[in-house]
Amino acid sequence: MANERLKTLGNNIRAERMRKRLSQMKLAELVNISTDSLFKIENAKQTPSAFIIFDIATVLNIPIEELFKDVPKIDYN
Repeated sequence: MANERLKTLGNNIRAERMRKRLSQMKLAELVNISTDSLFKIENAKQTPSAFIIFDIATVLNIPIEELFKDVPKIDYN
């Protein structure tokens, strides 16, 4: 489940980045993380901190909720 959530988040980040016509290198530079970190986030190999997600949304000029669109919720029942 956690991996599926990271995959969806990463796909959403990639889709928004591409909509804005930004390279991974440019978005990483604007967010102040390494290109390798952004690559790993987009490919569900690294869990980003809440602050990194916030910064990505800010740089992309979108509500943070957009990055969590379709991310599966945990069933606590």
